[in-house]
Amino acid sequence: MDMTGKTVMVTGASRGIGAETARVFAKAGANVVLLARSQDAIADLAGEIGKKAIAIPCNVARFGEMSSAVETALRAFGGLDVLINNAGVIEPISHLASSDPDEWGQAIDINLKGVYNGMRAALPVMKHAGSGSILTISSGAAHHAIEGWSHYCASKAAVNMMGRSVHLEEAANGIRAIGLSPGTVATQMQREIKASGINPVSRLDWEDHIPAEWPARALLWMCSTAADRFCGEEISLRDEDIRKEIGLI
Repeated sequence: MDMTGKTVMVTGASRGIGAETARVFAKAGANVVLLARSQDAIADLAGEIGKKAIAIPCNVARFGEMSSAVETALRAFGGLDVLINNAGVIEPISHLASSDPDEWGQAIDINLKGVYNGMRAALPVMKHAGSGSILTISSGAAHHAIEGWSHYCASKAAVNMMGRSVHLEEAANGIRAIGLSPGTVATQMQREIKASGINPVSRLDWEDHIPAEWPARALLWMCSTAADRFCGEEISLRDEDIRKEIGLI
């Protein structure tokens, strides 16, 4: 997939899936806009990638910061072709009855409102251009309750419906909205899950998780016409046929 001349914004780009996604898209020729709260980490990544990357410290839970990030991307590269909603948190893992209300709400702010803020900031730009792709990291937790993850399951389920809503409302305007459920990925989030000791996911071995490069490569493939049949839906990397089509082994 040649992305030369295209501009891609990645939230949560400081590590894990986000950082690998930035590398994969830059290698495909894209300009990449790196968003995260960790200023030093995205600055280092931008330095690694080179002139095709800019780093913008941003809290996705604040619409003003997301809107400013989109404006900065437009000034730097002249457009915005792909938004990748990757930023998300799994902490605090706890049973609902003992959860901290403020911390539970903060997870919703990042996982759900953060995705809304990105979509809301990017959609007017994409509609004006007559095209654009909004790709959102989903999870099996969007469809199945998992012990200790009420905040994560609720936010991911809501994000799934938000993507479907975008498709319903904006497909006629050239906007592609697709979710990606990657399964368990070898990132810091899995270390946090492991440390919690709650639910079967925490008992998986590190070798059971796929590398972060796999969802990154899947996101690049999702920008191609081959993925058009999934617009308004989700793609699961647990599907072996999908893995083969993308070229993941």
